[in-house]
Amino acid sequence: MPSVPSSSPDPTGGIRLPVSAPDAEGEVVELCRDLLRFESVNRGNGDGHERPIAEYVAAKLAEVGIEPTILESEPGRTSVVARIEGTDPSRAPLLIHGHLDVVPADASQWRVSPFSGEEVDGCLWGRGAVDMKDMDAMTLAVVRDLARSGRKPPRDLVVAFLADEEAGGVLGARWLVEHHPDLFADCTEAIGEVGGFSYTVSDDLRLYLIETAEKGLGWMKLTASGRAGHGSMISEDNAVTALCEAVARLGRHEFPLVLTPTVRVFLNELGEALGVEFDLDDLQATVSKLGPVARMIGATLRNTVNPTQLQAGEKVNVIPGEATAYVDGRYLPGQEEEFVRQLDEILGPDIRREWVVHDDAVETGFDGALVEAMGASLRAEDPIARAVPYMLSGGTDAKSFSRLGIRCFGFSPLLLPADLDFSGMFHGVDERVPVESLRFGVRVLDRFLRAC
Repeated sequence: MPSVPSSSPDPTGGIRLPVSAPDAEGEVVELCRDLLRFESVNRGNGDGHERPIAEYVAAKLAEVGIEPTILESEPGRTSVVARIEGTDPSRAPLLIHGHLDVVPADASQWRVSPFSGEEVDGCLWGRGAVDMKDMDAMTLAVVRDLARSGRKPPRDLVVAFLADEEAGGVLGARWLVEHHPDLFADCTEAIGEVGGFSYTVSDDLRLYLIETAEKGLGWMKLTASGRAGHGSMISEDNAVTALCEAVARLGRHEFPLVLTPTVRVFLNELGEALGVEFDLDDLQATVSKLGPVARMIGATLRNTVNPTQLQAGEKVNVIPGEATAYVDGRYLPGQEEEFVRQLDEILGPDIRREWVVHDDAVETGFDGALVEAMGASLRAEDPIARAVPYMLSGGTDAKSFSRLGIRCFGFSPLLLPADLDFSGMFHGVDERVPVESLRFGVRVLDRFLRAC
């Protein structure tokens, strides 16, 4: 049976735990700690290796009698899918998906090693603690407990632990959707990452943000061409100058405000909770008062572009004939055509633009029995909870699964300390998740799966 990497200490001390040992709440911390110790880093451009962590997950499923299917899009780019039988085979299954890969981490900047899974100040620290090995651990803990106890959910569950989400899912969810759609074909609804987390309004109200929409993904390569030559000569056709001017225009441009249905509902709910009326003429200033979630919510008010990479030349005294830049573009649902028009207008005709990763914006309504079950499961564990919809400024594997007609939500429930900069944890230094938040999440997820 695969275990945690040999470079990390065995959390069981080398003793195999009995299958009937801890319940979900009891073992979620151990599972999350184990997952954090895998250096399942995805550097993009196909540079990743999820096989060891996928084997660990598959073994944890098999240990309690859940049969895993292991699939690889390329050597080492491994995903795990399993189905858990429910009591009513006539109902469409629910998909629960999570990714196993993480972005890189510079250990010199961290308070603790980013792959230690160390518990400090009541939190588990490590790359992936909130993005998203916490939800992977909660899912594993709950389905293992279902299998151990012999309990069946009311409908079949399909659980998917996926490769390559951090590079757009091309070798993970997208590959599975294109090559193995039968695994998910009868699923109509799904839950995944970056939703169900708390935002404390007051002593008697906590909002839990459920993701019902996410911006489209437009990673682009920009290229400027010019006349190559000697660095000492006057150059009126310099590719680096042309590119930098275009990138600066793009990076400083503020796209117009657009309120999508999800964002409008969220702002109305938030305004009611705070007892304020949002000023549509100065909405960004109002949103900035939201504290740690302001950056995440503010980015859902308009299309955005951020320059991230520049490349040109090989020698200081040689003017290159070409210069390139990479930019991270995100567009709102229903805004793709307008976004492209705006880009080309800002860049001008002399800059060549190519998609590196181009993926859909998704949006669904905040209604139905599944949404009701989310709210009820949260209130059962936190009486002052109120579930509200919101849009994620980033992207998830929901983009791939929505192509199969699956209605996707972000629901990875966490009750967070009011002062924790949750949005800053994603891809940030000292990423961590409170231990009690994991235990809370397991209780909510267990209730939800019994009611969904």
